[in-house]
Amino acid sequence: MFREMRRFKQSLPKEEIEEILEKEKRGVLAVNGDDGYPYAIPIDFWYDPTENKVFFHSATAGYKTDAMNRCDKVCLTVCEQGVQKEDWSYHARSVVLFGRAKPVEEEARKREKAKRFAMKYYPTEGEVEIELQKDFWRVAIWEISVEHATGKRVHEK
Repeated sequence: MFREMRRFKQSLPKEEIEEILEKEKRGVLAVNGDDGYPYAIPIDFWYDPTENKVFFHSATAGYKTDAMNRCDKVCLTVCEQGVQKEDWSYHARSVVLFGRAKPVEEEARKREKAKRFAMKYYPTEGEVEIELQKDFWRVAIWEISVEHATGKRVHEK
């Protein structure tokens, strides 16, 4: 169903894919937008390796939400910042994953995932709790069940 990487010698093992998903803070989520146009937007996310799912937040209404409610198939691309080694060449790794998105409905699970997501970005649990008390009621938490993921090592020279 999913294509294999054409440049398979540059592919990353599952452990490196998970490392990138756990470490990096931003990705680009692509959904099926209006009139057949793709819609890709940067998002913050949290990857849970025990469930092999990606979690992110959104408003309860809007373009992204409408698109995912209409078609749950999504693609998330995550790239490392990359580094320049001893010479001028650029080294980086990236992950492309495909899956199906759905909102987390059950209140206790939604709160738990929102907290775990926020702990990736906030310096303290206390600050997370303040934000959750203030804004939890107006946030949607989405989960992407990963169906296929590939990782790639790039050395541009």
